[in-house]
Amino acid sequence: MNEPVQRSRAARPASKKAAPTRTNDPERTKANILEVAEAEFGEKGLAGARIDEIAAATNTSKRMIYYYFGSKEGLYLAVLEEAYRRVRDVEAELHLQDLEPEEGLRRLVAFTFDHHLHHENYIRLVMSENIHRGEYLAQSPRIQELNVPAIAAIKNLYERGVKAGLFRRGLNPIDIHASISALSFFNVSNRHTFGLIFKLDMASPAYIAERRENVVEMIVRFVRKG
Repeated sequence: MNEPVQRSRAARPASKKAAPTRTNDPERTKANILEVAEAEFGEKGLAGARIDEIAAATNTSKRMIYYYFGSKEGLYLAVLEEAYRRVRDVEAELHLQDLEPEEGLRRLVAFTFDHHLHHENYIRLVMSENIHRGEYLAQSPRIQELNVPAIAAIKNLYERGVKAGLFRRGLNPIDIHASISALSFFNVSNRHTFGLIFKLDMASPAYIAERRENVVEMIVRFVRKG
């Protein structure tokens, strides 16, 4: 007669103390959540994004997401950090230090242009965070460290170019980085309004190829000596 009672009591602790995970690979689960959340935040912004939608798309739960990231804002910050981390990791694979200065600069500019073109959610996230005046990135203990390699790579290219007599003196690597980012960013962030106003098909392969070449050339001529 006591057996049903014993089973019931044994079941209760399991239901109360169940861990908020449904996989033996939590890192994979977190990566999946970040991927889906990037699209959600990129499309709808922080205010419009819904944790319920992210949970449903990843076959997880709100409880699990909060377990990993603490809050909706914590997930948003993690998404921002991950977006920056990915682009910096790929930049490191360009091996710019092994190239001649101008060749390396051309490769870096072309890569940045292509990355922004093919990662519209990254652009949307950066735009969203600027609307928030950098409020959430300011809370990140990693964001400065994540972006150090980007400036270091440009500084190395630039200094080698100056030493070889190819690049003009007096430029700031951060300013070079800003110029590369601005020209590459605009082509995605303003494609709809700019294309509409000037009747341009900014998504056409011909336009993209020409614009890419022009952006690379503008940066190289800006840096080049003489």
